[in-house]
Amino acid sequence: MKINYYIVDVFTKERFGGNPAAVCLLDEAIPTELQQKIAAEINLSETAFVLKNGNAYDLRWFTPKVEVELCGHATLACGYVLYEQEEIESEAIRFNTLSGVLSVAREYGRYWLTLPKRKPEPSRHYRSFDRAFGTDRFQTLKASDFLLVFDSPEEVINLEPDFEKLKLVKEEAGVPDDVFGVIVTAKGDGFGCDFVSRFFAPNAGINEDPVTGRAHSSLVPYWSEILKKKQMTAKQMSARRGDIACINNDDETVSLGAEIQIFSQGVIEI
Repeated sequence: MKINYYIVDVFTKERFGGNPAAVCLLDEAIPTELQQKIAAEINLSETAFVLKNGNAYDLRWFTPKVEVELCGHATLACGYVLYEQEEIESEAIRFNTLSGVLSVAREYGRYWLTLPKRKPEPSRHYRSFDRAFGTDRFQTLKASDFLLVFDSPEEVINLEPDFEKLKLVKEEAGVPDDVFGVIVTAKGDGFGCDFVSRFFAPNAGINEDPVTGRAHSSLVPYWSEILKKKQMTAKQMSARRGDIACINNDDETVSLGAEIQIFSQGVIEI
């Protein structure tokens, strides 16, 4: 069996920035165990598997360790590959996923993804966060992922987490599985954007994700309410950095806009 695949950098104007994702185009369904082995071999934060299904596509995402139920940048990567490499002609490309039907559209040089809104709510303050980050000066909220709000973007940028200690929040908070992350964020004062963030998911095998679409399903409604804005710009302050255009829609969704660069393509031999 041969599987065509692409690696693309999402949320960036320049190659080697943003967040790389692998997109595997399937001609037929393959076992979950094999998809997980391929994702572990590729060893990016997410590998996506795409299979045509009528007028839409079935889509699954895997970290090197686990399958996840929502991944923004890899979905955008799939849309890019289908539009630009497979030359699909469609106003929007629909994907059937564990989080429902997601769509990617192409407009004015950007690729737009609509995600379900996951508004965070105030949460208990867990000591595992204090120990992992070396500070207790933040506000704690939670949706699907934890959201920690700091006073300044410099605090977010300068964090050096102890990832073994950060893993312990799972037990302290009683989280049932490893598929969760920790978002840290602050206003973007001085950085040319509305807000900044970083994303950590050591329990899922990703110490720090470079740029995280999924995180913005919580960040966008949170900052939209705080800043009283529906349209915003965001930066994820990992080493690779990334730029995200954000819209807090009037329904239960958010829209994320990204520029995308192709890095490589090849064939997987099974």
